[in-house]
Amino acid sequence: MKKIIIILSIGSIVLSCSKKENTTEEPAFEVSANQNEITLTDAQMKSVGIQTTLLSEQEISSKITLNGNIDVPPQGMASVSSPSGGYVKSAKFMPGNFVNKGDVLAILEDPNLVQLQQDYLLAKSNFGYAEKDYQRQKDLNQSQASSDKAMQMAHTEAKNQNISINALAERLRILGVNPDKITPQSIQRSVALRAPISGYITRVNVNIGQYVSPVDKLFEIVNTQDTHLILKAFEKDLSHLKIGQKVYAYANQNPDKKYTASIILIGKNFDSDRSVPVHCHFVGGQPDLVPGSFMNADVEANAQNSLSVPDDAVLTWEGKQYIFEEIKPKTFRMVPVTIGNSENGYTEISGDLTKLMNKKFVTKGAYNLLMGLKNVEE
Repeated sequence: MKKIIIILSIGSIVLSCSKKENTTEEPAFEVSANQNEITLTDAQMKSVGIQTTLLSEQEISSKITLNGNIDVPPQGMASVSSPSGGYVKSAKFMPGNFVNKGDVLAILEDPNLVQLQQDYLLAKSNFGYAEKDYQRQKDLNQSQASSDKAMQMAHTEAKNQNISINALAERLRILGVNPDKITPQSIQRSVALRAPISGYITRVNVNIGQYVSPVDKLFEIVNTQDTHLILKAFEKDLSHLKIGQKVYAYANQNPDKKYTASIILIGKNFDSDRSVPVHCHFVGGQPDLVPGSFMNADVEANAQNSLSVPDDAVLTWEGKQYIFEEIKPKTFRMVPVTIGNSENGYTEISGDLTKLMNKKFVTKGAYNLLMGLKNVEE
């Protein structure tokens, strides 16, 4: 075989000493004419520390790459409106402010609130009179001094007034007013609009003096402590997804920072773009991500045993992948391969593996061999 002599040391450089005039070069190694085989000397083998292994079966999960965004479930979002119309007397929060559940967001003044309290107090007063009248008619009826009809009418009037009291009381509670504390001296014209959940204000659509109606959305609040990941899965991937699968999400701006999650829910209908929503819950605490942020994610699909080599054994040269086979002691051949998925430090070798079975492949020093082959002096 035609050989090319190379003066390139693998894993080391020609050493020189400023205190000595003589320099020493390591013995040259041999590269085949087609530059796919390389032979090392004993000294070079020791210097590089070549290690080899056979193809081994490893449990490797296939990966499905999806994308989606950070979202908040319905219980983590709140739109705040006024239960009744009114004029805004005060509003102090801005988007970005954090509020606790029950904090006053705005004060509204509503003339109808005054009327509602008046109706409630009058209903209580009328009920007191109607109840006493019914008791009087009942006593008279027992002594046959009053007709059954009069007693029944008095009973009906008392019941009607009681119904009015209860209905008006509930309307007041909806507005945030405690009906048990209403007296003729404590009638109020303003009502406090309170935060229904704790979270961050994301939108404010109100200003002082503005008249608002029940259909107006005045504030929006998001609880960022309950965010989750929604991914889009298309038909070709659906059969590979199931509840409980691990998901590794990352943002485009920082792909090296992975957020671990697991699938908790898979949608049962297709959206307009023929995708199905896949809901994922973050594991180990909530990430500091803003709702709406775009995310990529790798989903671990079914794990299976695959013939694999350690990650360090696989090299990429000019867009293709290779491993080094030990064809005889100290001689190695560069072999093109097709790789599959990688997990736990191992990379799957796919395709026709017949010629690779029971062969030894370099796991340590493969990069040095590649540099030795490709840095040939013409």
